[in-house]
Amino acid sequence: MKAIERSLKAKPVKDVAVGFRKAFRKDIWLYGMMLPGLIYFLLFKYLPMWDLLIAFKDYQPALGFWGSRWVGMAHFERFFSEPIFWQLFWNTAILAVYNIVLFFPLPIIVALMLNELRIQWFKRTVQTFIYIPHFFSIVVVVGITYVMFTTEGGIVNEGLASLGADKINFLTGPEWFRPMVTLQVIWKETGYGTIIFLAALAGVDPTLYEASKIDGASRWHQLWYITMPAIKSTIVILLILRLGNFLDTGFEQILLMINALNREVGEVFDTYVYTNGITQGQFSYSTTVGLFKSVVGLILVVAANQIARKLGEEGVY
Repeated sequence: MKAIERSLKAKPVKDVAVGFRKAFRKDIWLYGMMLPGLIYFLLFKYLPMWDLLIAFKDYQPALGFWGSRWVGMAHFERFFSEPIFWQLFWNTAILAVYNIVLFFPLPIIVALMLNELRIQWFKRTVQTFIYIPHFFSIVVVVGITYVMFTTEGGIVNEGLASLGADKINFLTGPEWFRPMVTLQVIWKETGYGTIIFLAALAGVDPTLYEASKIDGASRWHQLWYITMPAIKSTIVILLILRLGNFLDTGFEQILLMINALNREVGEVFDTYVYTNGITQGQFSYSTTVGLFKSVVGLILVVAANQIARKLGEEGVY
């Protein structure tokens, strides 16, 4: 009986439709501003998912998508049985761990340092200078790296030579490939990565700091007990989202930095997909590699989100 009474009290479908139309007309400009983003995700994120079926076919451009032969898991079996699979996996995973362990905390630290500056003109100047590298093309960043670290007239190696030390093959030595790539990411993206954290810090109630001063709290106590809890949820969400791109190491950067001498540690999934898919025309096989990366990212996001929720955080869903 209660269910029947609730259904009688519920609004008719017509009233709901009228209410929706009124709300739509009221906020039509907001929906218009949202439209380009929706179109972007539809065209470049959702529609391409249909092409993942190529991973289960022996795709031939001449036969088309539907005319190509279905081969099931054959490409996956080939990929996982390739001798190079574990080399690719570990090369990619190590670079990803470098980025998370060494790069991810730096925007947080820099944002906290900027937040402590009280001279506004100096704070804005520092922000401007550390934001600029983000807008450089990765080609420019790699070019600067070559100019500075090459053994043929590079500033760093010439400085070492002037001090009586031996020149170091930063650009060709396998042991230097991962540190160089990680340093490029740190230099280019650390400043820009502070924007989100500075926005979160701007929402902290100033009266909390004033009250803590009255209670005798030091700047360190204010940082640990007020500032960090205020941005903890932002840190967790960004970490979860970054895990979704765990195996994405930056194709352009790796392709520009890799050479015959450091390929053993520099070959990653992205460059392997380029070599097999673009240069050799193995579209189905390269799609298999890309699908594997996506599945790993999805598993990491779901696992990290569940762990975050169990620890009392909101997570991303």
